[in-house]
Amino acid sequence: MVTAANPEDVVLFAGLSLVLGLACRHLLRGTGVPYTIVLLVLGVALGSLEYGTKHGLGKLGAGIRIWANINPDLLLAAFLPPLLFESSFFMDTHQIKKCMAQMLLLAGPGVLISTFILGAAVQFAFPYDWNWKTSLLLGGLLSATDPVAVVAHLKELGTSKKLNTIIEGESLMNDGVSVVVYQLFYRMVLGRTFSAWSIVIFLSEVSVGAIALGLAFGIVSLLWLGFVFNDTILEMTLTLAVSYIAFFTRSCPSYQAQDALELSGILTAMTLGMLYAAFAKTAFKGDSQQSLHDFWEIVAYIANTIIFILSGVAIADGVLQDNNHFQRHATSWGFLLLLYVFVQMTRLVVLSVMYPLLRSLGYGLDLKEATVIVWSGLRGAVSLSLSISVKRASDAPQPFLAPEVGTMFVFFTGGIVFLTLILNGSTTQFLLHVLGMDKLSATKLRVLSYTRYELLNKALEAFGDLRDDEELGPADWVTVKKYITYLSNLEGEHVHPHADNHEHVQTMNLRDIRVRLLNADEAMDLVASGSICDWNGLRSKVRLPSYYRFLSMSRLPQRLIKYFTVKRLESGCYICAAFLRAHRIARRQLQDFLGDSEIARIVIVESNAVGEEARMFLEEVRCTFPQLLSVLKTRQVTYSVLTHLSEYVRNLQKTGLLEEKEMVHLDDALQRDLKKLKRSPPLVKMPRVGDLLDTHPLIGVLPSTVRAPLLHNTKENVIGRGTTLYNEGSRATGIWIVSSGVVKWTSHRLSSRHSLDPILSHGSTLGLYQVLTGKSYICDMITDSLMHCFFIEAEKIDQLRRSDPSIDTFLWQVSLLIEFTDSSIDPRIFERMAMHEMRLLMANGSRMSLYTGGEDVVLEHNYVGILLEGFLKAENQNNIVPPVVLLPLNMDLKMLGLDSSAMKHMSFCYASSRYQVEARSRVIIFEAGRLLLSEANVQGSSSLL
Repeated sequence: MVTAANPEDVVLFAGLSLVLGLACRHLLRGTGVPYTIVLLVLGVALGSLEYGTKHGLGKLGAGIRIWANINPDLLLAAFLPPLLFESSFFMDTHQIKKCMAQMLLLAGPGVLISTFILGAAVQFAFPYDWNWKTSLLLGGLLSATDPVAVVAHLKELGTSKKLNTIIEGESLMNDGVSVVVYQLFYRMVLGRTFSAWSIVIFLSEVSVGAIALGLAFGIVSLLWLGFVFNDTILEMTLTLAVSYIAFFTRSCPSYQAQDALELSGILTAMTLGMLYAAFAKTAFKGDSQQSLHDFWEIVAYIANTIIFILSGVAIADGVLQDNNHFQRHATSWGFLLLLYVFVQMTRLVVLSVMYPLLRSLGYGLDLKEATVIVWSGLRGAVSLSLSISVKRASDAPQPFLAPEVGTMFVFFTGGIVFLTLILNGSTTQFLLHVLGMDKLSATKLRVLSYTRYELLNKALEAFGDLRDDEELGPADWVTVKKYITYLSNLEGEHVHPHADNHEHVQTMNLRDIRVRLLNADEAMDLVASGSICDWNGLRSKVRLPSYYRFLSMSRLPQRLIKYFTVKRLESGCYICAAFLRAHRIARRQLQDFLGDSEIARIVIVESNAVGEEARMFLEEVRCTFPQLLSVLKTRQVTYSVLTHLSEYVRNLQKTGLLEEKEMVHLDDALQRDLKKLKRSPPLVKMPRVGDLLDTHPLIGVLPSTVRAPLLHNTKENVIGRGTTLYNEGSRATGIWIVSSGVVKWTSHRLSSRHSLDPILSHGSTLGLYQVLTGKSYICDMITDSLMHCFFIEAEKIDQLRRSDPSIDTFLWQVSLLIEFTDSSIDPRIFERMAMHEMRLLMANGSRMSLYTGGEDVVLEHNYVGILLEGFLKAENQNNIVPPVVLLPLNMDLKMLGLDSSAMKHMSFCYASSRYQVEARSRVIIFEAGRLLLSEANVQGSSSLL
């Protein structure tokens, strides 16, 4: 007798399902039996009592019938989105990247192979006279390794992270692809025809469209999250809502509208979750992240509980509602067992075919892991719901599917779901044990044993602090120890885990400690065969990308370019500081745990060394933009102080010193300040261009009437280490003015052996001589640190020269100083002079002379000339081209600090009684004696220098 159904009965069944789920979770804890399998059995039992007995289950049975009669697509839409999102969201991003190729192989070609093998087996071995389309439809249904069943099962078994990622990711993708294949054959069974090309187009549109839809919803919701501050409820609700909306935003399948394109909601939800896993985890801070994790764990638990019990009810319903059919066709039970064998054999074939590729991709795959993957191909609610959709289509008036076909689909699919969960699911733990995959390595056992003794020491320390109580008196240590299981039965000597000096053991210990120090999958992969190198993955995120230089040369507003550049530097500083802080904390914890172990010492040294580049970057920023680090530290301190005050106010309310209304009033003010800090943080106030250039030795001394238009046409740049400013032999297009930072030059033609200063720092002017002479650059100029500089085009320099002859002379003098520093000449006589001394020498002790063709340049005794422009000729010498040093004949080289043999080894240096001018030439002449004066004896300076 069936009880009349009331809508409230739906709630009764849901509540009972949750109670049964709680009871299973509570009673099965620690037994190793997956509670989802027990839930499925309970669901079958409830369904059997309702559908297989005369009186049923009363109001509970009425609720069961309401749930069982709900559209299967609605059931999937109600429970799958949170399950898929939760599973994808909490997968490790690095593990996904490493295992992606393996997951795609199993979920793409693997599903197609499985579909056709199962379809062919059904077509040839089963006596139901189905056509190929129907057989392949069943093959597609049964090729879906249900993520709901697989993920719930693996979480309880505690398999390795790599194996867990491959199986979980494959089940998510596999299910999405299987649903797409199902949609294709579903349409074909219902009468639609496809060409080979149209099949390819259909599969591509459905799968690629689903991925694109998931990405679109993910990007929009992530942008929204960026405007959310410290609102856990909003964050939880947004993630839940977007998972449902993304799943629902697609055409729903129906046999009445066969031409409607249905995107795979499973692929959409999976893509959304993986996008959140990759980019959104850092958006949730502190308690919000833990609360979000707990929230999704609860949602997934509730959905799992109801969907597994419902699956059991649906299996009982499918068998008992058509009991007469199965009594007439008793052989169906035998064919169900045969189909189960086909399903297992098909998965074995798929893994065997794919194994050579699976073994070589990602982390690789050994035979034991492949065996577990074969056996973990569980089927679940997704396959069952799709089979119920087929049954509903077969029950409706249409000429393509007979009602018996739909009945057999539900029977076979429900039976396979039941058998895989009961047989495969309940024996997976045993299989892991047989294969030895649940055992700890010898290294881990040694660390575990050592840790137990360390726990004993910590317990003794705690007991020493707590044993005497002013009110209650002393405690009994023997009884305390009896209640701490891990401290019981400690036998043998307290042995350090690194006491074994065997080479192989030491190597394994060293790798193990490196992994423990890093505790990050991406970094741990790098230490498998070498020292710690986790900085490699962060290097590209710290340095300024090469395209920033081209960006600075673009027509975009300089203020905008500067903003993005400073933001990039801020990010780099945060990364470096966090990296160094994390390593420092890890080193301290490792030292506290292992003491002065030799292996611990090696790993600590490696940890110190790997942070050197991060320290250098911060030092470069400190030298180039000291205000940047100050602002970043100010932000951190402000945030820390505000959060500390918020916690303090909340604690006052917990202890009763503040009433809740008072606490809310104070905390709201602090939260507003935190929000203000996030929205409008202290900004980096960079010095104005004019202020920086006013202090530069070249620009700062120019008259204000000349300097103003020049500054208007100056381009500001922030350039990262290793950037080439210009190349040797390239045409001179302008000059570079270094405000802060360091550059170095390299050349194929010149030698740096006698360079005064091969590395140039702030205050330098680069490329001026080449701009004045119209020659090509004579060396490669490369930044050796983060550099703040300015670029002035050659045309502006030409305009500046024509504006005032004295400025032209000044620019030539400055260009000579540059030639000294970049070694385009070989002036050993200047090696002992500092840059400021040479500037004073050019200003006070030199004169510039212009000569026309036919004139002679005659240098007085003990005077030195430098040819900057033009061509000269001396006796028994070829044409002399600039830049070179000119000396009078028989000069006393001791005045230059050189011996008499030095001339034979000096390049770019000539000695003659007179030099004939071949073309208009420019020569700077100064007295050699002034080279020996110290800086203290050089007085005064010109108006320009």
